[in-house]
Amino acid sequence: MPQVQTVQGPVDTAELGQTLMHEHVFVLDPDVQQNYPEEWGSEDQRVADAVGKLKELEAVGVRTIVDPTVIGLGRYIPRIQRIAEQVDLNIVVATGCYTYDDVPFFFHHRGPALNAALGTEVPDPMVDMFVGDIEDGIAGTGVKAAFLKCAIDAQGLTAGVERVMRAVARAHHRTGVPITVHTHPGHRTGLDVQRVFGEEGVDPRAVVLGHSGDSTDADHLSELADAGFVLGMDRFGINLETTFEARADVVVEMCRRGYAERMVLSQDASCYIDWIDPGVMALLTQWRYTHIHQEVLPYLREHGVTEDQIETMLVTNPRRYFER
Repeated sequence: MPQVQTVQGPVDTAELGQTLMHEHVFVLDPDVQQNYPEEWGSEDQRVADAVGKLKELEAVGVRTIVDPTVIGLGRYIPRIQRIAEQVDLNIVVATGCYTYDDVPFFFHHRGPALNAALGTEVPDPMVDMFVGDIEDGIAGTGVKAAFLKCAIDAQGLTAGVERVMRAVARAHHRTGVPITVHTHPGHRTGLDVQRVFGEEGVDPRAVVLGHSGDSTDADHLSELADAGFVLGMDRFGINLETTFEARADVVVEMCRRGYAERMVLSQDASCYIDWIDPGVMALLTQWRYTHIHQEVLPYLREHGVTEDQIETMLVTNPRRYFER
């Protein structure tokens, strides 16, 4: 039976059950948190709050969350281990690097940055780092990453973004684990992913194009689905620049077109994110872990999405993604 790595060890993919494919436990800026700890407050309280929110997910039938928190998003696995021990939920973690522009300063004068000076091609240390997280475990915790994560946003394919993307592709080839990419469908950055990963020989079926649901352009999304990509309809509840109905209606339309097998669902929520002012967070009343089950799924059903299609998006597609 195929298995997938979780925070508490490998589980059979058949045991993943209902899976939300893009949720964070915490999204943090570690430099700020370390130097201004009053923002974070009590570690015990943050952990207890996270446990409570994840137990709400258990109560609505979710069995697994896939957490793409990597370098650049405040990944700290010992804290996630502590939480995982207290919930009956699989937490699947990632390796990779999150940037919209340049690589972190750590990488500026390592690897390919030295090619010109040395007159030779220098391997990118990111690749070995990512592979180590997958094969050996993260930071001595024994917790192994089960997928890779990178990003491309409105800034497009900058040199730094492309470097990370190619490092992710090469780590994918060495390990076989799948990939999730944060994309900006308004700028059609999925097409950049398609070109770069195509050059690197990555099978699109192993790739989730995250945040595809930010777009209502069903023709563009159909083009990406036809190319083989999995579409992450994964920001339900973030309705500052769009609406609940717009996010849900594009899923309805894609299901009508026969693309349920090419979509996964999620909310990109977190127990705590320090990127957003609490006053703004208060406006996002639907941005929570249980929004899909409490509000999105009833809407989809009312608009013609079948139980089989819902099962495909929540259970079958995540399982297939990790079995490749």
